[in-house]
Amino acid sequence: MELDQLLGHYFGDHDPDTAPADVQARAKERIAIDFGIERDPARRFALWTLMDALDFAPVPAEAFEKQPALRAAAERYLDAAYRIERYGEPG
Repeated sequence: MELDQLLGHYFGDHDPDTAPADVQARAKERIAIDFGIERDPARRFALWTLMDALDFAPVPAEAFEKQPALRAAAERYLDAAYRIERYGEPG
């Protein structure tokens, strides 16, 4: 899944910030539903990272409760994102 494709699919545009509030709300709802029903681990992780980028992702322990490898990957992703935000470098 490519980010531009995901944004275009859910928001109708590549910049969700320019979408009207109702479009943003519907898009977030659709992303959450798709995340909940997705069975492919890679696609599920991609949807979770999109939700995280949009500030509505569940914590890794809840999102990947039955998938320890994905939970660990999500925790590493969050650690790296925090370091980049805080220090400007991934590690």
